[in-house]
Amino acid sequence: MEAGLFTANNLWMMVCTALVFFMHMGFSFLEIGLTRQKNTINILFKNVFIICVGLLLYYIGGFNLMYPGDFNGFIGFAGFGLEAPLTADGALDLSYNEGYTYWTDFLFQGMFAATAATIVSGAVAERIKIGPFMIFTIVYVGLIYPIVGSWQWGGGFLSTLGGDDGGFYDFAGSTLVHSVGGWGALIAVYLLGARIGKFGEDGKTRAIPGHNLPLAAGGVLILWLGWFGFNGGSVLSADPAGTSLVLVTTCLAAAAGGVGSFIFSTVLYKNYDLTMFLNGILGGLVGITAGADLMSPMESIVIGLLAGVIIVLGVALIDRLKLDDPVGAISVHLICGIWGTLAVGIFGSMAGFDQFLYQLAGVGAAAAFCCITAFIILYALKATVGIRVSKEEELEGLDIHEHGMDAYADFRMNQH
Repeated sequence: MEAGLFTANNLWMMVCTALVFFMHMGFSFLEIGLTRQKNTINILFKNVFIICVGLLLYYIGGFNLMYPGDFNGFIGFAGFGLEAPLTADGALDLSYNEGYTYWTDFLFQGMFAATAATIVSGAVAERIKIGPFMIFTIVYVGLIYPIVGSWQWGGGFLSTLGGDDGGFYDFAGSTLVHSVGGWGALIAVYLLGARIGKFGEDGKTRAIPGHNLPLAAGGVLILWLGWFGFNGGSVLSADPAGTSLVLVTTCLAAAAGGVGSFIFSTVLYKNYDLTMFLNGILGGLVGITAGADLMSPMESIVIGLLAGVIIVLGVALIDRLKLDDPVGAISVHLICGIWGTLAVGIFGSMAGFDQFLYQLAGVGAAAAFCCITAFIILYALKATVGIRVSKEEELEGLDIHEHGMDAYADFRMNQH
């Protein structure tokens, strides 16, 4: 490859890496804004822990578990740590792949790894013990996420379901990232139980308002910006045609998701709900992620609009099942992740009945593995050290009890 083009490709990948890293601030702001102020420090601590430990785990073994080279298609391991390919004279081998160096590859993929646990963090907010959550994160990010990723991106069995005709397809991770986190979140919410006061004895669902919706809105806009790197970087080069199309389909799906969600929720509930609008944007982003490089602009709008409607229905379904998800993570990342994955078989250049079945098989394989492993990890923690804080700790706030500090100390002092 011509040196200038290689440099441009690698530079674009590094910019995308930075954008995906920035998404962790978006997740933090969104989770803080949609929950109560007494749990702000706890949420920030979890999100900072996730990115720090996630990168270290990906270095220790996750990268080589996800990209093991020749393996049996289900699980393989290329060894601990990083060992960059070198030329005969000891220089970094730039023929590692066509667009970027080994180091850039590791860092870009490492940013994805932590996202799965961040999804779980929002769903279990305000009542999980910090210690067991950290243990779960270590196992889920260190082992479960890279194993599922290897099935497709590492050349595993999902990528060859159709033989020479191809197989399961997930461009940037509607299933391999978002649904992996979503299945973990679903199991965690089920085992944890609802927050005190969420579901009354009369069976009715009670809203527990977040304390800072401006912060939540800022978080969503940061996530939208970060998705330029999440999907744009998944082109794996700075190819002008491929990259620009992916950014257009990503943006249009996000916008359509927001519009679809707010219109549908307004018709159902007769009010302009900002939180539905925000989650609709995220639903559109998650929905387009599996096939952003395959869709026309019009198809991306349709996928986004339907994702927006799915968000509203998904939130209602989660409430009806008496599952308490403070930030709507299960509806956004799991339900819309499934929708986006299946949409590859319905819309775009790969649409077809066989492809739809491959997509369905991929969803099912991820669901079975993630649900079983998440249940084993969390149930073991629940049976030993416990995963839920006490009633007193939950009512008074995790910041004071888990961390011994207050995110808004001056505000609280002025209240007294």
